[in-house]
Amino acid sequence: MNSELIVFLVLSLVAIATALGMLFSKNAVYSALFLVLNFVTVAVFYLLLGAPFLAMSQITVYAGAIMVLFLFVIMLLGAENLKPSNALPWQKPLAILLSVILGVEATYLLLARARSSLSVTSPDAALNTMDSLRNMAETLFSQFLLPFEITSILLLVAMVGAVVLTRAEKGAAK
Repeated sequence: MNSELIVFLVLSLVAIATALGMLFSKNAVYSALFLVLNFVTVAVFYLLLGAPFLAMSQITVYAGAIMVLFLFVIMLLGAENLKPSNALPWQKPLAILLSVILGVEATYLLLARARSSLSVTSPDAALNTMDSLRNMAETLFSQFLLPFEITSILLLVAMVGAVVLTRAEKGAAK
């Protein structure tokens, strides 16, 4: 075993442990902090892959800006002090069904990628074709501008929805 494989295995265990900690934590603040640790391990994965720009973007954007915003909203609204709401009877079966569909899709994509990577003859063919950050930015803001904007609107709507729902539940609890 070489050192890169050992680092990868340790990081993968840390990533899985922090993701599980985020999912099963009862406290919203602890859950958000577990997510920050998960983002940091993903950034280290990017460093191992030779993508320092993506690693720094991961730390700056996700672990920095977005998680600070999430923690601010959690602490401002006091979401960790709310009583758990009653789930609707159809929510759990729907969540299980969607999880199974996601798992099947991920497995299919991994197997399809494994098959296609066997047919690649040279390692250069699998390399990223973006030769500079400027080309990547031009591609992002020209070809992928609509998905980029839709993602930003979705994040904004999710944040406003969380504020509205939490305010309504806190108001009803008084």
